[in-house]
Amino acid sequence: EEIQRETAYPDGKVEKVLKNGCHLIFFPNGTQKKVGSDGKTVTITFFNGDVKQIMPDQTVIYYYADAKTTHTTYSDGLEVLQFSNGQIEKHYPDGKKEITFPDQTIKNLFTDGHEESIFPDGTIVRVQRDGSKTIEFNNGQRELHTPQFKRREYPDGTVKTVYRNGQQETKYVSGRVRVKDRDGNIIMDTKL
Repeated sequence: EEIQRETAYPDGKVEKVLKNGCHLIFFPNGTQKKVGSDGKTVTITFFNGDVKQIMPDQTVIYYYADAKTTHTTYSDGLEVLQFSNGQIEKHYPDGKKEITFPDQTIKNLFTDGHEESIFPDGTIVRVQRDGSKTIEFNNGQRELHTPQFKRREYPDGTVKTVYRNGQQETKYVSGRVRVKDRDGNIIMDTKL
C-alpha cells in the first residue's frame, strides 16, 4: 500500500495515511491501530498479541492471544465466546446462557435458575431451582430425582421408586405393586 502522508507525534506515536484511505497508527508500546477506508472498520493489534476488531455494524470481535479465545459482542447484545478446546458459550441479552461443549453436549442456563442439558445421545437432563432433576433417556425411560426419592418411569408404564430410606416400590401396568426394604427383601407383593 502506498503511503500518502506520514506524521510522527511527540509522544512517539506514528500515523500513516494510505492512498486507499486507510489510517495506520503505531504506538510506542507496540500496539497498532488500523482504521479502514470506510472509517468504520477498526482493527487494533495489541503488544501482547490480542486483537480487537470493530465492524461497521458495531460488532466487536476480541481475540485473547494467550487464552486462544475469541469474544464476539453483537450490536443486539448477544455475546459469543469461542474457546480453544472447541467450547462455545452464548450469553443472550436477557441473561440466558447456552454452552456447547467439545463433545457437543449443550447446556442451557435460564434466568429463572433452571438448567437443561442435551447430550449427544439424545438424553435430556432438566434441573429445577429447588434441585429436583428430570432425566429423559433416548430409550423412552424417564427419571425424576428429588430429595425424597428417585423414580424411574419405563415406556411400558412400569414405575420404580427408590425412597431416601432405601425402600423400593415398583408399580406395574397390571396393577401389581412390589415393595422391598433397603436390603432388597420383599415386604409386600400384590401379584394379581
